[in-house]
Amino acid sequence: MRIPPFNPYFAVVIGVTAVSTSAVLVKLADQAPAAIIANYRLLLAVLIMAPYVLLKNRDEFRFIQKKDWIFSALGGIFLAFHFIVWFESLNYTSVASSVVLVTLQPIFAFLGTYFFFQERFSYGAIISMIIALLGSVIISWGDFQLSGVALFGDMLALLGAVLVTAYFLMGQQVRKRLSLMTYTFIVYGISSMTLILYNLIAGNAFFGYPADNWLAFLALAIFPTFFGHTLFNWALKWLSTATISMGIVFEPVGASILAYFILGETITWSQWLGGSIVLFGLFLFIMSTTKKRNVTISHQN
Repeated sequence: MRIPPFNPYFAVVIGVTAVSTSAVLVKLADQAPAAIIANYRLLLAVLIMAPYVLLKNRDEFRFIQKKDWIFSALGGIFLAFHFIVWFESLNYTSVASSVVLVTLQPIFAFLGTYFFFQERFSYGAIISMIIALLGSVIISWGDFQLSGVALFGDMLALLGAVLVTAYFLMGQQVRKRLSLMTYTFIVYGISSMTLILYNLIAGNAFFGYPADNWLAFLALAIFPTFFGHTLFNWALKWLSTATISMGIVFEPVGASILAYFILGETITWSQWLGGSIVLFGLFLFIMSTTKKRNVTISHQN
C-alpha cells in the first residue's frame, strides 16, 4: 500500500472537528424549519458533487443493479428523516444532549445486524450497551427535570439514531459494489428529493431566509459533509474502522465546546455524568466488537 500524502490520524482529527460543527450550524440557521435546513444541506452537497461524479463516474451508473437502486432509495429516505428529526431535536434540547444521544447509532446498528443478519452478541458488547444506554437515561432524566420539552428533544435525537442506523443497514451491501462518491451522490440525491417533497407537503417556504441562514446551509454542505464524511472514508484506506469510530466518539465533546463558545450553552451535571457514561460505554462497545465485525459510527452528523 502506498504511503499516504499526509498523516491519516490528522485527517481523523480534522474530520471530527468538522462533524462537530453540524449541530451548532443547525442552531445558527434558526429562521428555517428543520426539514428546510436538511434539504439545503443535502441539495447543495449534491450540486457540489455533481460535476465530479458525472464526469469521472458516469459509466458506473450503467452497471447499477435494480436491487441496489431500491436499497439506495430506501437509504436516502431514511437519511432524509434522520436529518429532519435530529435537526428538529435541536429546537428542543441542548447540543450536548442531542449529539451524545444521536451518537448511540453503533448500538442500534449492532442490534439491527442481530435481528436482520443473526449476528451474535458477546458478553462485552451486551455490558457496554447497557452502560451506554444507562448514560442516555441519566441525560434524559436530567433534561426531564429541567423541562419536558427538553426530554422530547432527547427522544427525537434517539429516533434520529435509529433512522440513521436504518440508512446504514440499507447501504452496507450497496457500498461494496459502488464507489464511495457514486453511492453518496445517489443517496444524497434521493434524500434531497425526499426532503423537497416533504417540504412541499408541509408547506415550508424554500426562500425568504436571512443571509446568515444561507451561509449556515452552505457550511453544513461543506464542513460536516465533505471535510467530515469524506475525510473519514479517505482515512479508512490506512486506518481500521474501529480507529475511525473511536475518533468519532469525540464528536459530542467538540460539539459541546463549540456550543459553549458560540451559542453560550452550558452543560448540566446530568449531561456531564450521562455523557461521560455514554462515551465510556461506546468505547467499550467498539473495543468488544472490533474482532467480530467492523462497527462504524454514522458520518452523517
